[in-house]
Amino acid sequence: MNLPKRPTSAWALRWTLGLVVLWESYQFAFSAASARHLEHMGLPSWVGPVLGIAEMLAVVLFLIPRLDRIGGICLLAIFAIAAALHVLHGQFEIGSLLVYGAAALTCISRDGRLPSGSTS
Repeated sequence: MNLPKRPTSAWALRWTLGLVVLWESYQFAFSAASARHLEHMGLPSWVGPVLGIAEMLAVVLFLIPRLDRIGGICLLAIFAIAAALHVLHGQFEIGSLLVYGAAALTCISRDGRLPSGSTS
């Protein structure tokens, strides 16, 4: 990849992911449809707002350059929890969560290395 383009593409990926996840988190946290969906899954009504607001806070951290790794790691954890909840309830359509996780991981990695403390 041409090095001058890499910062622009990383910036575009970060902001696209951040804005898409922010909007979807807002909808999940505050929509009646999400509340009905969670109720149908047998989950308490507070799960939607808690996960949605946590995800929105993680996105804000993710979009702040000095806090991007913390926010990205928080997003990865939230995506993993959401995917686990879906799978445990027999809903295997988690492709978007996997793509979001891969994008977040790409954004928080630097020079092909994972965040400090990781050994891969």
